[in-house]
Amino acid sequence: MDITRSLRKEDAQHKWFEIDATGKTLGRLATRVAIILRGKDKPYFTPHVDCGDYVIVTNADKIVLTGAKWDDKVYYSYTGYQGGMKAKNAKEMQTRHPDSLVLHAVRGMLPKNKLGRAVLQKLKIYATAEHPHAAQSPVKIEL
Repeated sequence: MDITRSLRKEDAQHKWFEIDATGKTLGRLATRVAIILRGKDKPYFTPHVDCGDYVIVTNADKIVLTGAKWDDKVYYSYTGYQGGMKAKNAKEMQTRHPDSLVLHAVRGMLPKNKLGRAVLQKLKIYATAEHPHAAQSPVKIEL
């Protein structure tokens, strides 16, 4: 009889992966990144343990949105004061903070608890092709 084994936090091995976002659709990229961050692509996935890998997303400023989402998709932020609701469309977010589009998409696909916040720390997003993680020798993934 086979026994299902749970992975312990100490036994998890984290690898580094690099994904080039040039010409990739935002949602499809975000789902793949969320799966790798969470560790769901591994045979020893354990839901309550951070067993996922580190992901570096480069060229986030060259992401693609389909249809009229550049103008219609709206991101809201609230300052905490009355009348402090601010809204920006995807085009404005792309020009000011190109990494935030990917960050918002991936954050929405992760658990809303301590584990989700810990997993999100392993996501590194850069607007250009350069990143400071060459020492970790990340493996390039083609989507």
